[in-house]
Amino acid sequence: MSERFETARSGDVLRIARPDTRWLSTGWDGGFCRADAAYNCTVPEGWDPTDIRADVEQRLDRAGFGAAAGPVLLTGVDQRHARGARAGPVTAVATVGLSNPTTLPLESDGQRVEGRTGDADEPPRPGTVNLFVGTTRALTDAGMANLVAVVAQARTATLLELAGFTGTTSDAVVVAYDPDGETAQYTGSATPVGRATRACVREAITASYRSRYGDREPPTSVADAEHGDATTERAEVFEP
Repeated sequence: MSERFETARSGDVLRIARPDTRWLSTGWDGGFCRADAAYNCTVPEGWDPTDIRADVEQRLDRAGFGAAAGPVLLTGVDQRHARGARAGPVTAVATVGLSNPTTLPLESDGQRVEGRTGDADEPPRPGTVNLFVGTTRALTDAGMANLVAVVAQARTATLLELAGFTGTTSDAVVVAYDPDGETAQYTGSATPVGRATRACVREAITASYRSRYGDREPPTSVADAEHGDATTERAEVFEP
């Protein structure tokens, strides 16, 4: 079997595929599953279907991929801006949109906070940084869950360097592994899988960001963004 996860793009859908793969998604209809592929699907501005599953299946069918048995992430970013990266046993694919950026300011008085805080009842905005990370190593469920944290950390570090934001209000991650691959018990940042993941996430996000914003300026602050959000709430600190 190939050492790679294969990608194919058709219309507004990108497929990331490897036969009989185990996936974990933090996005819509997420969780663990076993399938041959995952999908990144672009939806239009103002998208608000009454039946998300039916709408997504129609989009996948129009793209020629049939009904999705695997994870699906949704974004407002055109799939022509998707970029991938490979290192060792890891493949990553990213789409970067920053219409709804978030920040986590440290100042308690909020003097440097611009923009508004989010409404808990407001539906997620489709700007989104979507990430798919697959490894040909076989992981435990704990290693898979930890890989989500490694991906999120690398995403945050990269976005802070590129744009000054910690992420967006609707970021999502899909991680995957080959159950028949060589076993890797750990996925932390110092392991072969973790190091390769961090490098791939950095490169894929950077490339997608440059594709998306190469001829336009991204938001420079939460206040400047169409749907920006700053976490200004304060929490009570205690000593256990």
